[in-house]
Amino acid sequence: MDYLGSEKSTSSRIGDRSTSDVVVRIRTEDGRDDRLYCHSQILMEKSKYFADRLSENWPTCQILDSRNCVDVYCQESEFDHHVIVLRLFYVAVDGLVGNLWHGVKNAIGILQVAVKLGCPQIITACVNYLEAVSWEESEEEDILKIVPRLGSQVEPILARLLPVNHSSIMGIFLSTIRFATSCPPPIMNDLKSSAQEQLEYMITEDDDAPLLTADDEIKSEVKECVNRLFGRFSNLLEALLCEVELSSDGGKMQSFQTFLSDLSWACQILTKLETMRELVCNWMDASDKIVNVVKQARPTAELIETKLRIVEVAAKILEAIGYGTVILPTAKRLHMVKVWLPFVRVAKPVIDSATTTGDDAPALKMDSELWQSLESTFVSIILTLPSVEQAEILTEWLENEHIQYPDLTEAFEVWCYRSKVSKRRLSFISVNHEKIDTH
Repeated sequence: MDYLGSEKSTSSRIGDRSTSDVVVRIRTEDGRDDRLYCHSQILMEKSKYFADRLSENWPTCQILDSRNCVDVYCQESEFDHHVIVLRLFYVAVDGLVGNLWHGVKNAIGILQVAVKLGCPQIITACVNYLEAVSWEESEEEDILKIVPRLGSQVEPILARLLPVNHSSIMGIFLSTIRFATSCPPPIMNDLKSSAQEQLEYMITEDDDAPLLTADDEIKSEVKECVNRLFGRFSNLLEALLCEVELSSDGGKMQSFQTFLSDLSWACQILTKLETMRELVCNWMDASDKIVNVVKQARPTAELIETKLRIVEVAAKILEAIGYGTVILPTAKRLHMVKVWLPFVRVAKPVIDSATTTGDDAPALKMDSELWQSLESTFVSIILTLPSVEQAEILTEWLENEHIQYPDLTEAFEVWCYRSKVSKRRLSFISVNHEKIDTH
């Protein structure tokens, strides 16, 4: 490599035997041994290591070919970087000139040798370069392994990797949640999706702790943002219901799908923050309108995707109800079953057909486990209802042409068992109460 480039070199040149008064031998354990003809004045000026070795206080300086000789031992992997550092002694190093370093990995190797040999100018130039350029992931890992061992003089390199204070994290989180729940122009949808992904990553505990803890301020802001999102969704619902026959021409159904995708994402965020209740209640209140919008829409491929998005959100809402994350009274649980059970059983064969054989199959993706999870959720909710209401739902299911999905066999078996043993159970409870009352 030509490390001199267009830089103005010193009057002496490395390798010039006619003016050299020092030989530097770079040696490895594998037996590699290279000699470079150098100049003591330059070595002592550029490097503390050579200044010490060439001083009168260093008694072991060897003589070779009528010149002082200094041995430098290194690993084979470090050999080329030692040679480069010696050549850089003869260059007017400017830390702002990036082409001297030939990439991040090479600069890290040079920096290690410069620290080892005590070369302040080269250290500064390396630090300035590494601090200013972008890193690939593998390069960043190398920096994390190597740079912290090199001392305080190289700390500026690590500035972009240092932990951020809480106020900065809060600031970016709040700005991102507001943008992620907004309605930017369609051209910015990819940016909004990225913001949503990063928000979820920030509050997820994986190999590392979440970036921030969900305190009251965060929960309040998230709920407020999601409520505003649902408010805009409700306004669109009303507008769609006012149309006599819905089609995709006006773009409202596309906006409807976008809102549904946003609400599906919001369910994940609110579940992690344990603040699902308001969204569940809002969805429950809007359920009839959502189903009616689908009923009056013209059957198109776009409508199938709309149904899929609705099922995805409904599944998350029903799961929160079915597993006790959100506690609702009996009447509201019954209402959710009566609205969404018929919708799902009719939508499933249409969605399954489109996602497996239809022309739009590549664009439509349905989580294969979602149907099974949704079926289990319906069973859980139904089993929380009074036995009379269960009987009504199960009777309708047994008489329905879509009996295969959702399969309520488990709920039916539990209902049969409970009904058969109810008199015996209740009589046992009555006897125990009578015994208690007589004492």
